[in-house]
Amino acid sequence: MDEEVKFILDSTKESMEASMVHLEKALVKIRAGKASPMMLSTVMVEYYGSLTPLSQVSNINTPDARTISVQPWEKTLLTEIETAIMNANLGFNPMNNGEMVIINVPPLTEERRVQLVKQAKSEAEDAKVGIRSARQEANKELKSLEISEDRLSNAEVDVQELTDNFIKKVDAILSVKEAEIMKV
Repeated sequence: MDEEVKFILDSTKESMEASMVHLEKALVKIRAGKASPMMLSTVMVEYYGSLTPLSQVSNINTPDARTISVQPWEKTLLTEIETAIMNANLGFNPMNNGEMVIINVPPLTEERRVQLVKQAKSEAEDAKVGIRSARQEANKELKSLEISEDRLSNAEVDVQELTDNFIKKVDAILSVKEAEIMKV
């Protein structure tokens, strides 16, 4: 019986960790003032008839905090890349110098920073919902086991501790991202 409880706790922890991974990926995509190659992670380029991620057809760098440079491996892709970046609707205005595409990342306005913080909070809340849902599922599975009330109670306390720890991690990650976004 203890193996089943341990299995439920382990699978719950895995599920909660998956929510954290999803949160971190979502927060990376939220722009925080300085240029990052991840800002272009959603850009797809037409390459030999199929849509290909920009990172697979070019080298993406950030020479400074306000600039992203995209150097394609084939010069013929320059206009394709420029068009793809504009069509991605990221709010960037790419410039083509014949060698590479250069994107100047404009500084965020206060209003935009507040919007991004709201977006980050929304992503954090989604992660918390995922964590709570994993807790609910675990408690349901624990109740279906035929174990004593004491064991059930102890297992539920373990699940709650796991939940509390993950919620604290989400809050910590959110506060770091919030500070990063609001930093001028």
